[in-house]
Amino acid sequence: MGGVVRRVEGPLPPVPVSPPPPRVVAFGGGHGLAAALAAWRRLTRHLTAVVTVADDGGSSGRIRREMPYLPPGDLRMALSALAGRDERTQSMTALLQHRFGGSGVLAGHSVGNLVLTGLTELYGGDAVRALAQLGDLLQARGRVLPMASVPLDLVARVESVDPDDPSRYRTIRGQVAIAATPGQVREIRVMPPDPPVPDEVLKAIAAADVISLGPGSWYTSVLPHLLVPQLRKALAASRARVVVVLNLEPQPGETDGFSPEEHLRVLQAHLDGVALHTVIADVDSVVDRHGLLTAARQCGAELLLAPVAELDGAPRHDPERLAAAFASVGGVR
Repeated sequence: MGGVVRRVEGPLPPVPVSPPPPRVVAFGGGHGLAAALAAWRRLTRHLTAVVTVADDGGSSGRIRREMPYLPPGDLRMALSALAGRDERTQSMTALLQHRFGGSGVLAGHSVGNLVLTGLTELYGGDAVRALAQLGDLLQARGRVLPMASVPLDLVARVESVDPDDPSRYRTIRGQVAIAATPGQVREIRVMPPDPPVPDEVLKAIAAADVISLGPGSWYTSVLPHLLVPQLRKALAASRARVVVVLNLEPQPGETDGFSPEEHLRVLQAHLDGVALHTVIADVDSVVDRHGLLTAARQCGAELLLAPVAELDGAPRHDPERLAAAFASVGGVR
């Protein structure tokens, strides 16, 4: 057989190497964080969810009143968002998300809340170890950590919508009470004001390439992370690219009447040295694009307008579309 032999002089050209997936830390709670995690998991396995621990309602509220452990609901929801996609793991995830019916003592409790609380007690109150164990069981694509090592209480200053109300400004304590109080939240703080933070959270922030905030309840799921001194200090020292995802619409009881740019101005007031690099907003949810661009620039950030909402018009972020927006952010490849 004939053939051609090509001789290469000198060193071989380098083989192109794809950049490693980014190390991402996503902050938030509830359905908003679950939406962000559902998008980020499409881009990287190096994913850490840092979850709010201020829930005082429903199953989580009952558990934190009866047991000296963290409210598990938002932590459970984040684990479910990262769970493996094979049939067996999804069946286990569905079980953990299941809530007991009826009217007995277990009514309303999520199975996963009880399992996570039981594991925490089994490990001597170590919630980080309990979360790791349950994450392994669910074959989670990433890990879930609490933002603080102790349960937090939120305290808000709420302005009444009635200008003639003699008690126009009220101090409301508790996440559920804040969300249910008519009016607009004007100030939020956490109690205790300087809670301990797991070392694993601080290490994840220091190693991160990208940090994401939102979407979610602005005052009760997004901003609390910036109110914890250790978290804020770590975020300010981080070299990661900080990405904020704006909500698709205002939330009744917290941000009634807020435009996207007002959400951003409130966030800016709480940054306190934390750099902001990219603001992601749904292109169809923004009325005043110039106003939002101005607000983003005042934060020192670029504005990325993209179609990130569900195609059916529901006010929910679509994981595939949000992942595409994340992938277009500088530093995310």
